Amino acid sequence: MEIILIFLLVVGLCKKFSVAPPKQKKPKRYNRYQRTAYNDASGNSVFDTLFDDGNFGEFLIYSCLEDLGEQHKLLTNVYLPKGDGTTTEIDLIMISATGIYVFESKNYSGWIFGDENSRYWKQIFRGGRHFQFYNPIWQNKKHISVLKQHLGLGDEVFHNYIVFSERCFLKKMLVYSPEVKVMNRDELACEIVEDMTQRPEIFTPLEIEQIYNELSRYTLADDETKQAHVDAMKWRGP
Repeated sequence: MEIILIFLLVVGLCKKFSVAPPKQKKPKRYNRYQRTAYNDASGNSVFDTLFDDGNFGEFLIYSCLEDLGEQHKLLTNVYLPKGDGTTTEIDLIMISATGIYVFESKNYSGWIFGDENSRYWKQIFRGGRHFQFYNPIWQNKKHISVLKQHLGLGDEVFHNYIVFSERCFLKKMLVYSPEVKVMNRDELACEIVEDMTQRPEIFTPLEIEQIYNELSRYTLADDETKQAHVDAMKWRGP
């Protein structure tokens, strides 16, 4: 009897370990990427998106804005030509009935100190390490200036949003212009919905489509355009 029990136990263990292991679940990041149109809009592969901090930050903003509905047209990585022959690269644009929302993504960590009127902002880490970076409000205002000239639209149409990651703390943030917003990414959905409900509609669905079609020509830039932009930035600075 004992021999039979031992035999049955061994057979049971063999069956247990011979069963194929369960399939690994795909990471949440990948699943979220697959649910959005970011790949088609940006041309960035799943690898280039999920393993590049800058691209991943833009993707998270795009995904958030995409949830607002198809009536809001989204563009990302827009390389718009300037009068001097160079380009300006705009992270994200949302064209809505209430205006054109221009986003500068900063997928940073640490403590952030900034003043709208200062040329440089500061990023501080525990232990005292700190870095300076160019004022992103000014950076995005330059983008908006090129957009305004290209589309022939007034200042009142454009809204300037600076979006930092949830991993950083906006310790001291002085913003004076009513059309400028600086926030963490997890605040974006609530902020922009509230802003849109308080603003009048200025574009019809046809006008939204026309602006979108015009700016779409400057997305999905080729490698030559991207490299020329990088080279120009190195030469001229921010």
